[in-house]
Amino acid sequence: MSNDYHFITRWRLKGTAAEVAAVLRDAEDLPRWWPSVYLDVRVIEEGDARGVGRVVDLWTKGWLPYTLRWRFTTTRNDGIAGLALRADGDFVGEGVWTFTQDGAFVEAAYDWRIAAEKALLRRLTWLLRPAFSANHRWAMRKGEESMRLELARRRLPPEQARRVAAPAGPTFARLVRRPKTN
Repeated sequence: MSNDYHFITRWRLKGTAAEVAAVLRDAEDLPRWWPSVYLDVRVIEEGDARGVGRVVDLWTKGWLPYTLRWRFTTTRNDGIAGLALRADGDFVGEGVWTFTQDGAFVEAAYDWRIAAEKALLRRLTWLLRPAFSANHRWAMRKGEESMRLELARRRLPPEQARRVAAPAGPTFARLVRRPKTN
């Protein structure tokens, strides 16, 4: 059985494509506004003026009690229309965000085509594909919830923004061990 996965996620958010694109393009801010999934993010290379070629190192998790180490490289930046990335590490493949304005709402769609390369995922896909797929769907639901909070926070003056509820943190947080750094 293949360790390939293909997910399409759709978020409908009150706001503009420019607002959503700006939040998603700020990779270093992911752990603050989407802490249930992004444990640590570091920009390794900045890329060109549009961010193409930007390399970002990530430590992530979903609902299940395991973490993933991977990197993405921005391969395309189409402004408010969307962006594309190539993933390497525990995931290998590509993801494409597209943003479509629909009146007061933006439709944000994410097309994620990856092969799970982490040994646990690769070896157990034949048995646990439904659980791994549910884990991804959970992570993206948390992302949508967190994005709604972040958009609300960004629209308020700083003194009022602190009143917006904090997004949910990671599950099984006591089991998450920081990776050793050299």
